[in-house]
Amino acid sequence: MHPGSDSGSEHPSSQPKLLRARHLLRAVIPALIPAALGGDGAERIRACVGSLLGILITALITHKVLGAQASLWLIAPMGASAVLLFAVPSSPLAQPWSIIGGNFIAAVVGVSCWHALKDPLLAASAAIGIAIGCMLVLRCLHPPSGAVALTAVLGGPPIHDLGMSFVLNPVMLNSICLLGVAIAYNRFTGRNYPHRPHGLTAAQKRMRDTPPEERLGFTVDDLDNVLREYNQVIDINRDDLQALFMQAEVQAYRRRFGEITCGDIMAREVISVQFATTLEEAWREMRTHGIKALPVLDRARRVVGIVTQADFMKSADLDAHDKVESRLRHFIRRTPGTHSDKPEVVGQIMSKPAQTALMDTHVASLVPLLGGHGHSHIPIVDAERRLVGIVTPRDLIVALYRGSLESA
Repeated sequence: MHPGSDSGSEHPSSQPKLLRARHLLRAVIPALIPAALGGDGAERIRACVGSLLGILITALITHKVLGAQASLWLIAPMGASAVLLFAVPSSPLAQPWSIIGGNFIAAVVGVSCWHALKDPLLAASAAIGIAIGCMLVLRCLHPPSGAVALTAVLGGPPIHDLGMSFVLNPVMLNSICLLGVAIAYNRFTGRNYPHRPHGLTAAQKRMRDTPPEERLGFTVDDLDNVLREYNQVIDINRDDLQALFMQAEVQAYRRRFGEITCGDIMAREVISVQFATTLEEAWREMRTHGIKALPVLDRARRVVGIVTQADFMKSADLDAHDKVESRLRHFIRRTPGTHSDKPEVVGQIMSKPAQTALMDTHVASLVPLLGGHGHSHIPIVDAERRLVGIVTPRDLIVALYRGSLESA
């Protein structure tokens, strides 16, 4: 035996075969791939409970509406719809127009194909092909709708006897009930549903130049071009895909430049005000200390908002007046007496809620906030939202420059 060899070791010629077998197994069983489906235990429980409630409530409502004598009050494709609406609510295939439009089209197509062709094989094949084509054209692709079309063809006499009424009862009634439960449950459990795309701010809409956070790395146009070249239906919202890529860039920065957190670069001596601080006093603090923003705190030093010079300008409507200085002086001067038609304290003009960050947040996460979201100051808070510091664009530039020097 060769010195140092292991009698139990695999023969070298078998290693490529084992490697191919492992790759095949990972392709067949995606659960073996880390983060293939995503979500922790709490998220999985949330999806299961939501699906249970969705089907239960849908069945009870439909049974109540159609009556106990109805031959059909819940169709099987609703189970597949529940998987999408509760387990992957951010999917484009799970949005309201997808389930309502998709199921309606599939039901109409399925009933029509059965009455036109009669032959189950031809009718089923035609129903699926036509339904998918219509859903793609109308942008309401919903996989369970394929099962709705097949149900209309292969459901037997109880469904065939319903004719076009099958479209309304139970298909649309089931779909609307399940969708209503999904909207309520997902919002109650903190999920963005129906999915809303991230719109541009007013300032970004007025800008003709590329937003600062997109001048390096990939841009929105880059992503659109890649998706156009990919030319396949993907089961993820474009905005979510963009957000994931941006987070991946942040992770790449952390790997390259190391850990630089907000706690490392923040200014710890922060001038702040309270909700009831007068506008005159707040403005005086800004002028005295040469700062452009003041975090607004409650009595426990928790951040409840932030007041900036821009808030003063906007509230005083200075854009519409030529005499800026006199107009601002009149605005911040306290009104005598107990009643006033204009704002008197900081809490009436502050921006809320304030965009904050924790001390252990990596500085790379602040780039989109300070770059393209219109924030000039980010209050840094502890776990209980108590103010511990503040970060400005200057602090961020210094941190990024220091990180690039250290990695060189």
